[in-house]
Amino acid sequence: MSKTPQEKLANPMRQLKVDKLIINCSVGESGDRLTRGAKVLEQLTDKKPVFSKARYTVRTFGIRRNEKIAVHVTVRGFKANELLDRGLKVKEYELKKKNFSATGCFGFGINEHIDLGLKYDPATGIFGMDFFVVLTRPGFRVAKRKFRPGRIGIKHR
Repeated sequence: MSKTPQEKLANPMRQLKVDKLIINCSVGESGDRLTRGAKVLEQLTDKKPVFSKARYTVRTFGIRRNEKIAVHVTVRGFKANELLDRGLKVKEYELKKKNFSATGCFGFGINEHIDLGLKYDPATGIFGMDFFVVLTRPGFRVAKRKFRPGRIGIKHR
């Protein structure tokens, strides 16, 4: 006997929530521009951002291996929901189908950080950034834990 859609929604184990929000600002070069991008992310999230290095040298882009080229930060909890709402407001709450992964997580990009409510500073400039949202359900810890990890059923993913 199959359940109706209302019964499925009433199940507390089926409720989706935002696990984390990753904001990436890929500058493409190291130096002053990258540190200004890090400053923008710190203003936006109140967290210390992490620098990402290039995996290999690409001459056409002018980057070398292990050169810092991007900065990202991971936000969880209420702050993640707040920033996600501000980011989706810029996109007018509409995303394309290709923005979603097979597991239901999704990502999108914005062109200007000033659309998120930050003041424009001529010394800093304007940076675009990518938002990636990881969704989770109750019970996902079963697959992640160290002691007796289990598997998540196909219908619960």
